[in-house]
Amino acid sequence: DSLLQETMNILRRVLVSPSLTTSIRFTSTTSEGQIKPKTAILMLNMGGPRNSEEVEGFLTNLFADRDIIRLPVQNKLGPWIAKRRTPSIIEKYNEIGGGSPIYDWTSKQGAMMCKRLDELCPESAPHKAYVGFRYAKPLAEEALEQLEADGVEHVVAFSQYPQYSCTTTGSSMNQIYRYYQQNYPLKTPGPRGPDGVSWSVIDRWPTHPLLIKTFAQNIMKELETFPEHVRSKVVLLFSAHSVPQYVMNRGDPYPAEVGATVQLVMQELGWCNPYRLVWQSKVGPLPWLEPGTENTIKALVKKGQKNLMLIPIAFVNDHIETLHELDIEYAQDIGKEVGAERIGRCAAPNCDPTFIECLADIVSTHLKTGETVKPQMLMTCPMCTEQTCKNAKMWWAKATGYLEAQQKKAKATSS
Repeated sequence: DSLLQETMNILRRVLVSPSLTTSIRFTSTTSEGQIKPKTAILMLNMGGPRNSEEVEGFLTNLFADRDIIRLPVQNKLGPWIAKRRTPSIIEKYNEIGGGSPIYDWTSKQGAMMCKRLDELCPESAPHKAYVGFRYAKPLAEEALEQLEADGVEHVVAFSQYPQYSCTTTGSSMNQIYRYYQQNYPLKTPGPRGPDGVSWSVIDRWPTHPLLIKTFAQNIMKELETFPEHVRSKVVLLFSAHSVPQYVMNRGDPYPAEVGATVQLVMQELGWCNPYRLVWQSKVGPLPWLEPGTENTIKALVKKGQKNLMLIPIAFVNDHIETLHELDIEYAQDIGKEVGAERIGRCAAPNCDPTFIECLADIVSTHLKTGETVKPQMLMTCPMCTEQTCKNAKMWWAKATGYLEAQQKKAKATSS
């Protein structure tokens, strides 16, 4: 048995057939008989409860996250708010089928993306997507345990938020940092790590041409459903998840990056319709980014602009913010209340073929260029005073090998 195993190990490395000029490649398998992945694509997002039993846990995790919500005595007030809000949130999920579809969409996107990556990047194949949510199952911690058990060689932490914010992508990156600090305090993944697993990060992609094309195509499809005589007058409301104003005051890049996406989509459309960028999903009494989507709808209809389209410009798949907040609360309920003629909604990217190609192109380019992490992600906001944020960014600089590479460059320059 040991001789056979050693022989197979040699064959796996490389076997050249005398009659062929190409190498025959062997792929390792796991104990369950599945193909062992070489490259893990860790797909990071907020997540959502898949059923009513998961709602309170989801809300508890959300209100415990100080990267997005700051509360006095948060460890006590957060769970209290979560428990109080659970019944009303369950009702909303029941209206859209009983739970969030974000896990199903993310899993499908990941599987389709990896199939394409195996074609585009055979040198880093097989690729496997791991879903890692911030507040719902499967949490990023579970995904990290799984990819380590699978014995992958490289991990790409791939944010599914196209536009970066400390409250979204930043929070997920902090989550991964805390996982290793709490469970393996002496272990930093990366070039100097004991396991030899390398890491890299894709933290934002707000201007990718295929993302822009996906939204532009979906907007045109939805515009076609409006009567021809009002089509050019439909106001396009690009609706993104709002964030607290104090986050923006620190210098968070989120509104600028959402704005960049909007501008490029409108350019792709030839500036065909009037448009505005608005903000949804505010929570609590503190000031958040404005104007709010709801108040904008009311104001526009009052001014006589009664045909509108809602565009979820910061979301890559459907979940409660699109299916309930945009479709039911705004398009139906508010629309009826204020007397709108029609409020349409542009489809989210979901598994649109153009969008899947977008995801695959982002990752394949990242892998082929050997990118580790962009300097932009490693810089804290100008007015940030959070030591945890600074520690996490330094950890990522080490884990991706970026810091070591910069030190080598500096040494080479000085010599």
